[in-house]
Amino acid sequence: MMWTICGLGLFGLALAQESSGTTDTSRDVSNCPGYVLDNLEETPNGLSASLTLAGPACNAFGTDITNLTIEVTYETQTRLHVNIFDTANKQYTIPEDIIARPAPPQESFVNSSDLLFSFDSSPFAFWITRRSEPDAAPIFDTRLASLPTTPIPSVNDDNSTALDGFALVFEDEYLQLTSALPLDTNIYGLGEYIASSGFRRDVANKGSIQTMWARDIQDPTDQNMYGSHPFYLEHRFNESTNTSQSHGVFLLSAAGSDVLLQTPPNSNTSLIQYRNLGGTLDFYFFSGPSSKSVVEQYGELIGFPAWVPAWGFGFQLCRWGYLNINDTMDQVINMRAAGIPLEVMWNDIDLYHAFRDFTSDPVSFNGDEMRAFIRELAANNQKYIPILDAAVPVTVNDTDVYDPYTVGSERGVFVKNPDGSEYIGQVWPGYTVFPDWFHNDTEQWWFEAMTNWSNGGIEFSGIWLDMNEVSSFCEGSCGTGANLSNTSPPFLLPGDAGAEITTWPECYDAERFGNSGNITISGTSTCTTQSQGVELEFVSRGLGAAEYSEVNVVDPAYAIHNGFPSLSNHTLATNGTHANGVLEFDVHNMFGMMEEKATHRALQKMHPGKRPFIIARSTFPSSGKWAGHWLGDNSATWEYMYQSIQGVLQFQLFQIPLVGADTCGFMGNTDEELCNRWMQLSAFTPFYRNHNQRGALSQEPYRWDSVAEASRIAIKARYELLPYWYTLFANASTRGTPPVRALFFEFPNEPELFAVDRQFLVGSDILVTPVLEQNVTSVEGIFPGRGNVIWRDFWTHEVVSSSNGNGTGTSTATQKATLSAPISHIPVHIRSGSVILMHAQPAYTIEETRAGPYTLLVSLDSDGAAMGDAYVDDGISDPVGESRVLRFSVGVSNNGTSTLRINSEGEFEIEQKLVNVTVLGVGKVPGSVRVDGEEVSRNTGTGWSWKEATEELIVQIGNGNGNGTNGIDLNEEHVLEWA
Repeated sequence: MMWTICGLGLFGLALAQESSGTTDTSRDVSNCPGYVLDNLEETPNGLSASLTLAGPACNAFGTDITNLTIEVTYETQTRLHVNIFDTANKQYTIPEDIIARPAPPQESFVNSSDLLFSFDSSPFAFWITRRSEPDAAPIFDTRLASLPTTPIPSVNDDNSTALDGFALVFEDEYLQLTSALPLDTNIYGLGEYIASSGFRRDVANKGSIQTMWARDIQDPTDQNMYGSHPFYLEHRFNESTNTSQSHGVFLLSAAGSDVLLQTPPNSNTSLIQYRNLGGTLDFYFFSGPSSKSVVEQYGELIGFPAWVPAWGFGFQLCRWGYLNINDTMDQVINMRAAGIPLEVMWNDIDLYHAFRDFTSDPVSFNGDEMRAFIRELAANNQKYIPILDAAVPVTVNDTDVYDPYTVGSERGVFVKNPDGSEYIGQVWPGYTVFPDWFHNDTEQWWFEAMTNWSNGGIEFSGIWLDMNEVSSFCEGSCGTGANLSNTSPPFLLPGDAGAEITTWPECYDAERFGNSGNITISGTSTCTTQSQGVELEFVSRGLGAAEYSEVNVVDPAYAIHNGFPSLSNHTLATNGTHANGVLEFDVHNMFGMMEEKATHRALQKMHPGKRPFIIARSTFPSSGKWAGHWLGDNSATWEYMYQSIQGVLQFQLFQIPLVGADTCGFMGNTDEELCNRWMQLSAFTPFYRNHNQRGALSQEPYRWDSVAEASRIAIKARYELLPYWYTLFANASTRGTPPVRALFFEFPNEPELFAVDRQFLVGSDILVTPVLEQNVTSVEGIFPGRGNVIWRDFWTHEVVSSSNGNGTGTSTATQKATLSAPISHIPVHIRSGSVILMHAQPAYTIEETRAGPYTLLVSLDSDGAAMGDAYVDDGISDPVGESRVLRFSVGVSNNGTSTLRINSEGEFEIEQKLVNVTVLGVGKVPGSVRVDGEEVSRNTGTGWSWKEATEELIVQIGNGNGNGTNGIDLNEEHVLEWA
């Protein structure tokens, strides 16, 4: 949560400017000389060389560094590492004990790598090509001849976007590198970001400025926000061959930065330019060539996502505003009474005593009562998760007993001021300190505090990490010398008198119809106006540093496009000092990731043998190894529901696949129709939680009958598909394959899909077409495959009828259809050629669902073929123990017999049986059906049946309860035949 502060007299101490003087800067890169390469040495894995400043220093935004080193390493067949750093090693680089890197290659890929590094010596420039296509446009090209002619004027009246020169600039506080791109190419990634252009970044129109500076701000559009991810995927389509290839580029740097995507006027070339406030130019290039393989290759570098416990895929409920334990318990009771599955109950900061971390209010959330409540949840196979903010309150006097601060202060685990005193900011509990994750004792202190909290009654199953950008409500160490007894938040809380929540979704007319949020009142639609949505106001603006006494970390000469007035606004000041003298200026973007890492390790120690479950707000490369992510403080509007899709797709690229939005919206009042549609949409995203703010209209899914019905339907489908979700996430955790995909990931040669972000795929086989507009009962969908793929309705099994045929013929035209979508219905379709293992009897909780039998859904392609697989284990063990992989394949023999084969490999024993197989696309009634050679009778009860309308063969095996001898044993191989 974030609240904007202005004019409240919180600033206390002004920021210290530490240095008495700085190098005069020209603020002009047009005369920067670039570098010359010499002292070239070939190595078994690449090359190394010196780079020397080619002329007089330009000192554009800092002091030019004369001597650099470049190291080029062909690390794998598909990954190329190009590292340009200062020879003296004074610039900040991310230590390997913070983000581990793969071991050096044991074999040489210099002559076999998919990628090829080439360079010019003077002026130094380099370009990366595919070895198989040496004459094609490079995937990265810094040569001046490949770039547009400078100077290039600014865009959008922002003088800082002018492009005055493209030489390599490497200064102590400013690095610049530019690469040519194909005109208006397809770029995805560079986050965290909500782009007005959608998931595909704007390169050719207004362009994009991606600022990397973690910021506590309610989900703005086209501005920096919670996380920083300097990774992008580029997808190139060759019109002459009708083929495509993808590649990826990653800059491993924690520096605050701007990344510009731009196409100069009248240019036939676009470009990407990096502008970094320090650090080094540590690039990795990934050859793909498919989009999925690019993401997988990125994961091989930074680490694959953590394994998710099976219960983490269940529906979860929270709000800021459950004021006591009874209020919280009521939600659990009401959800069960409404028949809406609830897997995890959460509490926001209402839980705390005086807003303090690691506490519960002794009256409202009494520790003993909370322990009993949480254990009751556990007895019903449900879980509990509390919030944990990043800031720790200081004690106000000698009688104030609060061990997390006193113990931490004694051990020196908090961030310091430059003079060595504790840096004191201000957050919810008043004046606060901030954990220094670079200190050797911080992780142990954090573990002890979490353990004591749990022992005090808050027996959590997972943790919610908020405010970890890190957020502070004042600028600088405002608590130094201040009256620490002031523990009140420095503003009104939402819902209090004077801070009422008055915003509503677009088109809901609260003035006419009041505050019910209902779709209709007395038979009249409440959707009568446009533009009632939330409008946010933002401030606009037209080793590392610690090694240089003259570096200005408070107000650097180059001002990145941070959405707040300064780098230190609403966060730790840039001169905050970590262990070993590291400055916040250099490591700000990693705070969240390092907290996630410490929390993950603490949970592993507290719950040995069980997978940690963490949802966090601020993220950085490798965060996915430790935590999932929710998309932050969104608004209850239709626009934000749509934007949540690009957020989910974006984090698949970043190897943080466990991601989702605050369903129904966090800020502002939701309404019945929006919540209905959003509960359906989020059921098909990885992390599924309903959460809203204090003082807003209650939005639990049982509040409206239509939302309750939509939720029951959507959650039932989600739980049915749990084996499919679980397999997708097993693939993510073992090889980095993204579970949720943009349509072009699966259909890369269809340009009409490159900008589609109002639909998405779950895995390769489930197409989701949500309703994203108010007051409609249909939605238009695009169906990939251009007629070569049959799409069948998940709910009815009917073949979709598209505008260019019935989906079964061949065509080069886009296939579209207008889909019926009455309230409480979300269109979902199954791809032909797929086999999906499902739960046959979804229950109230994940554990109960997993205890039930399985069913198999087969969707045949036009040749009568299909294939799929499923991964099964116990759903909780850490590290992962025994597992089993099931592989399914369907084919047609020469005599016309269709055969479904089930292969089973692994050590894990699956107790539940397969009791049903449904095959779609069986065009005529079979003459016979056999399971493992034994004839199955035609009987709708325990035999087989066939539906002509949907060409559907249903084979019921046993009595359907999946116990004992009923059904197919999935630990063995089986054959199902029909002819």
